[in-house]
Amino acid sequence: MRQAEKCAAIGVGTASLTATAMRAVLVGATTAGMGLLARAAWGLPTALGAAPAAIRRVAEGSPRYVDGAFQNTLPSTLVGPTSVPALLTEMLTRGRDGLPTGAVPLRVPRHPAVADQLAVTWYGHSSALVEIDGRRVLVDPVWSDRVSPSPLIGPKRLHPTPTPLEALPPLDAVLISHDHYDHLDLATVRALSRRERVPFVVPLGVGAHLRAWGVPDEQVIELDWGGQARVRELTLTCTEARHFSGRMFTRNSTLWASWVIAGPQHGVFFGGDSGYTPAFAEIGARFGPFNLTLLPIGAYHSQWPDMHMTPEEAVRAHGDLGGGLLVPVHWATFRLAFHGWSEPVHRLMAAADRDGEARVAVPVPGERFPVTTPPTQDWWTPLT
Repeated sequence: MRQAEKCAAIGVGTASLTATAMRAVLVGATTAGMGLLARAAWGLPTALGAAPAAIRRVAEGSPRYVDGAFQNTLPSTLVGPTSVPALLTEMLTRGRDGLPTGAVPLRVPRHPAVADQLAVTWYGHSSALVEIDGRRVLVDPVWSDRVSPSPLIGPKRLHPTPTPLEALPPLDAVLISHDHYDHLDLATVRALSRRERVPFVVPLGVGAHLRAWGVPDEQVIELDWGGQARVRELTLTCTEARHFSGRMFTRNSTLWASWVIAGPQHGVFFGGDSGYTPAFAEIGARFGPFNLTLLPIGAYHSQWPDMHMTPEEAVRAHGDLGGGLLVPVHWATFRLAFHGWSEPVHRLMAAADRDGEARVAVPVPGERFPVTTPPTQDWWTPLT
């Protein structure tokens, strides 16, 4: 019996069957779409961080907090509404620009039982472990697959994490530069907090996010620019950066910072995320010279010239700081701008050659090395 005859036999016409089928398809599609939307939004309110009132209670005591927002020392160019269409067009037409042509090589770091006098492990983007005078400081740890409040939407890793969080050695401190998702990650913070009672040293306001995520108050140290914390033999100083903050709807409710890590014998500067600023020379004069600088070199664009340094500006900042060895960060792991994937490091090496004095080491993600014996392999050019 044909399908129409079967339908007639049980009193259902073909038109009615089609309508029923269509409704089923629409309901199914709607359900699937709602399910996808629910998954994309899963955990969103928590990932956004603390309520504004909780942040404001701490922020209001800072001279940098004006009219409900933190301010840069120098006026900074921000992306305006008129630039949005051009940026969207650039995003939609960039194709594979900004992606490596092959798999990014990784190293599985082997950490000694006792921290070195001066060594560093770069895990990708701005996440690094600094060993200084027998202590360990983890900076801007991000282990999630996406830098976004959503598990399904947002920039995704271009390479896996070189090692699981559980494999990290015991830590003496965790430093956070600011609250953007590629520097402050909910899942990573919670995992580290559960793992050990390590102090989180953060700029003003960022501590409210940590407390909202369950980090005990006694583990949170919040500092303004110029503030210092003593962690065992180390002095951690919150220093100026030229950037901005915000996790979704509000901007600049929390402070952004760079960091000086000073031990009895050595000094390290972590730039966090910053445009070039004359403050680097002031920091160098006051706290330098530094044996090691970790400076951002990626995600620059002409539309936000003051928010992220170019590679050439990173070399200039390294000189201002009196830096010994420069290790570039904030590149290779997430596609956050429109330049080529390896362009930042190519420009960095060329700028260092022109400078004539800047020493640069570009480790493979996961590579640990003593600062006295930096890596020299060019591993990025084959992926250009």
